[in-house]
Amino acid sequence: MTPITTPALPEKEVRLWSMLCHLAALTGLLIPSFGAVVGPLVFWLVKRNDHPTIDANGKEALNFQLSALIYSWGLGLLGAATLFILVGFLFLFCAFVVSLAALILAIVASIKVSNGETFQYPFTIRFFT
Repeated sequence: MTPITTPALPEKEVRLWSMLCHLAALTGLLIPSFGAVVGPLVFWLVKRNDHPTIDANGKEALNFQLSALIYSWGLGLLGAATLFILVGFLFLFCAFVVSLAALILAIVASIKVSNGETFQYPFTIRFFT
C-alpha cells in the first residue's frame, strides 16, 4: 500500500491562512480581552498541520496575544490597586495603550505576512514554540 499524501498548499493559500491567524486577533473588538486570544487559537488549531508557515504564524500570533493579555491585565490590576493615589490612572492608561498596540500590531503583522514577509511581535513571551 502506498501512503496517502496530501497535496501541498499553494503559496497564496498559505499566505491567506497565515494572515488570518494574525487578523483573528481583531475578535478582541467583539469579545474584549479573551477574544484576541480565542481568534488566533481557533485558526491555529484548525490549520497548524497543513503547512509549517501557517503553524509558525499561528503560534506567533497566539503567543503575542497571550502576552498582551497578561501585560494589559497586570497593568489594569496595578491601576485598580493604586487608583486611590492617582498613579493608578497612569497604569490604566498604559493597559489601554498595550491593548490598542496589540490590535494595531496584529494588522501590521497580517499585512507583512500577506506580502510573504515574516513578522515577529515585540515583547512576546514564547508559550508555544
